[in-house]
Amino acid sequence: MGQLGLLLLGSDFIRRRWPILALGGIVWAGLGVAIFIDALDDVLYFPVHVFGYLLLVEAVVTLAVSSPRSGTPSALRKARGIGFLILGLLIIDPHHAASVILAMAFGVAFLVDGIFRICAAVVVRFRGWRLSLFTGLLEVAFAVFMFEPYPTFYDGTVPYCIGMGLFLSGCGLFRHAWRLKKLPDHAVLSWLLMRDVPIADIGFVPGPSEEVVDDLVVYVWTPAGSVEDAVPHPVVNRYIAAVDAKGVISTGHAALGCPPDIYVSHSPAVEIDRSTGDFTAMLRATAANNVAGKFQPSYAEESAGWCESNAEVRFDRYDRQRLAAFWARYRQDNTYNLTSRNCSSSVAHCLEAALEGSSARRGFLHTMINPELWVAAQLRKRAEAMAWTPGLVLDYARALKAAIHPTPLGWYTLIASTKRFWRYAQMLHRHERVDGITDKAAGDTPRRRSVE
Repeated sequence: MGQLGLLLLGSDFIRRRWPILALGGIVWAGLGVAIFIDALDDVLYFPVHVFGYLLLVEAVVTLAVSSPRSGTPSALRKARGIGFLILGLLIIDPHHAASVILAMAFGVAFLVDGIFRICAAVVVRFRGWRLSLFTGLLEVAFAVFMFEPYPTFYDGTVPYCIGMGLFLSGCGLFRHAWRLKKLPDHAVLSWLLMRDVPIADIGFVPGPSEEVVDDLVVYVWTPAGSVEDAVPHPVVNRYIAAVDAKGVISTGHAALGCPPDIYVSHSPAVEIDRSTGDFTAMLRATAANNVAGKFQPSYAEESAGWCESNAEVRFDRYDRQRLAAFWARYRQDNTYNLTSRNCSSSVAHCLEAALEGSSARRGFLHTMINPELWVAAQLRKRAEAMAWTPGLVLDYARALKAAIHPTPLGWYTLIASTKRFWRYAQMLHRHERVDGITDKAAGDTPRRRSVE
């Protein structure tokens, strides 16, 4: 969640603290290397069982304080809690069979993720696909390392994975901090993270502070919601495309509205024929698949010419100036690409620009341990590796809203609630002491309070 966490912290936060973030990345990566090397022999200094108990506590907190929301973000959060619960139990289990099960589970996870990365890089050919392909190959190699018993016969499985995770996240944090260390004041960080552009070109001059007059709204036409009598294919209909009884295909649509004059809706100027040609070649995010695009003027006109959106996500706290600067730059190029520059990707990046810096007041640690941010980061990771779709944008917007408007979930709220309870108990104790002193001053027998 490193890139998304830095984005929600904002460019001003990063520019002032980049040395601390870079040093933290180096220390984090070095700790990962040390833990990995420590696991190569039969003597372990890393307290694996303590890590297992921490996972159990995190799982209990995640599952016990359940989210009132439904949908993919809630399902991912519960799956995370169940996964941590199983991992924690296996880690503290002293039997050797638990280590073998962990090795197989981690191996399968790395293997599946690596194959997904490789396939997405080969098929889509998005910007930076070679690096993603190399990362996928490394994951497959690490999965093979997990499957074979040498050198510790699976006893070092957990330290291997912890060390690898710390090393990769530390390297990512250092790379982002070093890359963003020369950000100009009030930079639009979302643009830099979306594509490789010179840093000098992403700043903007803020005008007078604008009062938020209305909510920012993400409009989503899901594939199944934009056709009548869709043939039931639950996952495909939700995230890819829906087909009605007449064979008409709909991939859905996404748009973003920010009153009074910002409406983000990017579509091809001429509808793309998805029923002919090489479908695999059409999915490639290369210049050969670029077509002329157009920007719809408003939600009222777009919905009148098609249909009303079947899902909305509203935000009442956002940075309108950054959103306006990002949108002004984005719409200078109307190029449309089915997988790399489509309606959904434009909405996702504009939403990130509007929410940039929204977690700066909460600080680095609170932002990085936010469980809803973890959900949003997983959705963003999959979308960037393959393609943004209306279904993913809907789940991503909901997860971001939960991240910046936290519900009573996870460690932070549990600690905050404990602190509030402790302050309330201290206040009652002070009042009782004051009452006791007053009563003693009035006489030996304390007075009985009246209740009205």
